[in-house]
Amino acid sequence: MNLPRRIKRALRGDVSLRDLFLEALRLRRAANRRKIERAELEQIKKSPARLLPEFASLNTSEFLHHIRQRKTPSFLPDGKNEGAQIKKLQYELFSSETTKLIEQAKRIVNEKRWSLLGMGDLSFDSENFWRRDLINGTLWALDYHHDTKLVRGDGSDVRVLWELNRFGHALNLARAYLLTEDESFADEFFNQVENWQQQNPYGLGVNWACAMEVALRAMNLLTAFGIFRRSNSLNEKRLQELLKLFDQHGRFIYNNNEFSYISTSNHYLSDVIGLLWLGVLLPELEDAAKWRDFGLREMLKQMDKQVLPDGADYESSTGYHRLVTELFLYSFILCQNNGIDIPQRYWDKLRLMLEYVHAYLRPDGFAPLIGDADGGQILPFVKRDADDHAYLLALGAVVFNETKFKASLKEMPEEVLWLTGVDGVTTYQELSQISEPLHSSAFINAGSYIMRDGDLYLHFNANDCGLNGRGSHGHNDALSIEVSVNGLPFIVDPGSFVYNQDITARHLFRSTAYHSTVQVDDEEQNTTEINTPFVIGNEARPRVPVWETSSERDFVSAEHYGYKRLKNPVVHSRSVEFNKKEGYWYIEDDFSGKGSREFRFCFHLAPNLNVNEVDDGLIKVNDDANRFLLIKIFGLNSQFELKPVWVSRNYGARESSSSIFWMLKSQPPFQVSFLIVPPKLGESEEARLEFIKRIADKISNR
Repeated sequence: MNLPRRIKRALRGDVSLRDLFLEALRLRRAANRRKIERAELEQIKKSPARLLPEFASLNTSEFLHHIRQRKTPSFLPDGKNEGAQIKKLQYELFSSETTKLIEQAKRIVNEKRWSLLGMGDLSFDSENFWRRDLINGTLWALDYHHDTKLVRGDGSDVRVLWELNRFGHALNLARAYLLTEDESFADEFFNQVENWQQQNPYGLGVNWACAMEVALRAMNLLTAFGIFRRSNSLNEKRLQELLKLFDQHGRFIYNNNEFSYISTSNHYLSDVIGLLWLGVLLPELEDAAKWRDFGLREMLKQMDKQVLPDGADYESSTGYHRLVTELFLYSFILCQNNGIDIPQRYWDKLRLMLEYVHAYLRPDGFAPLIGDADGGQILPFVKRDADDHAYLLALGAVVFNETKFKASLKEMPEEVLWLTGVDGVTTYQELSQISEPLHSSAFINAGSYIMRDGDLYLHFNANDCGLNGRGSHGHNDALSIEVSVNGLPFIVDPGSFVYNQDITARHLFRSTAYHSTVQVDDEEQNTTEINTPFVIGNEARPRVPVWETSSERDFVSAEHYGYKRLKNPVVHSRSVEFNKKEGYWYIEDDFSGKGSREFRFCFHLAPNLNVNEVDDGLIKVNDDANRFLLIKIFGLNSQFELKPVWVSRNYGARESSSSIFWMLKSQPPFQVSFLIVPPKLGESEEARLEFIKRIADKISNR
């Protein structure tokens, strides 16, 4: 990358000269720390865990006894801390899930197979599998972590390998152990940890190349260890090695955290929360208090910075909102369980984060995948699809004693039992399931506008690229819509599919053409470059001058400026009117500017839908059960076309689908509009078609 591009990339977003100066100093200090770390690598690898004097003075047998018998600190229940009650409730409330859980744990032990992201069950019995790329099979070298090149251009995907090395599957083994007391599950856990240590010496290789991954691995290992610490499979040697590993993880995160004066994201948040967990759950370590205090202080600072006033994460992604909500929610529960005070205003902000989830879930209970969605979970007690966010509301119902959060769910998820214990289950069960129906809502800071009435749902997206204009997980989706009717999503955001494995696919899934908006001259709304898959410009900067909502009508009007950078600038304005009484949406696209342009109008469809032209300019979209949506277009004489596209609900997996699009070559100013009409209770399809004709006549005569 040439110097002007480097400077432009560094200065993108809202960055002050002061922050640039401080960042330069920080980078110099970080480079000096790495010089020291390189020189000390061998010493760190050989050194035992650094313990506080009162614990270092114990012999290994005494220390093992202490770890096994201590009652605090704690996070999950273990064998003596309401474990019997947890076991009883798990079998009573989740009978079929329990059978599957134990079967999965046995498969991990006996077959070395478990599920990963959207890739299904994979085998992990090859040599050096912790460092072997799961896509092309190549082995990642043991270079110094800062020298490791994460994007290699060979089809490898570090995101998939990192998911394996987060040790999420250890929670499966731990829960199965608590339920069965089968020592083979504990033995497998300790064997895997020992094997991981052998393959990944401190500071070397891909699994030390990102502090966030080190932190998330520490959190999963800590949570599993909280159950396995009473196991007979834990001996003095294993305990010493495990504590050494935890000490190394804390040391690494503290010295290599991803703070930046220019921008912090879920990465730095994960770093400091990982330190908080290590400091709280392992008070025997010499640096525990330092990590705990630093982690707590920085976590709350990042909540102030990264969570917008309306409760949305500031990375312009519902997928990462789920991840960040998990980070805060689980950490607040950890602090509450261990007597660590969190000021009320942060609990209030956490509640706002859950309110945002509550509002954006579709009537089918799943989330629109706005922006990136890699399916990451902090503690995957239950493997969730990337668009499954409702379990967070169940936890919120318990934590905040909130009826409306429970009312959004059909049944209690397992996370309630494992994260809030027996008392949490009781609280959840005693909450009423009755709540007021959901209403339309606007999250102005997030640029998220939800129009809903009963089972009619439209999400209108007017967010910027995220991260205060720097962008990393945002997509080119300004003024795009998502529509769901009768519990069936029709028009959807496509998800993400992959990151580094396939750069072309990465850019395709975040492109303007893959979203239900308008593209001009094959240009992107925000600039992207093929070699920078986590950088996106902020030229669009959507603005919403009007938002109105009432019991009978919603209306939103917005515009974006992504095409003002063109030689002959164009401004795209879109308004959406929701007539709740008659049950339809009316969309107007207006364009101002100069010069002849080619405009592409697109609706990206969910999989397994049929598309047919009913009449001139009238399209029917339906599933095999004839749940349908009717789309009428005005101001375009061209025929619609269907293009094969993809939709991804999980990282690494995709389904074939199609998009409806129209092409128009014209010179602004002009207007194109769409009428989106779902079926109405008590009306036949024929009656709905007649209704469209009447509305169309009114629109044509305006």
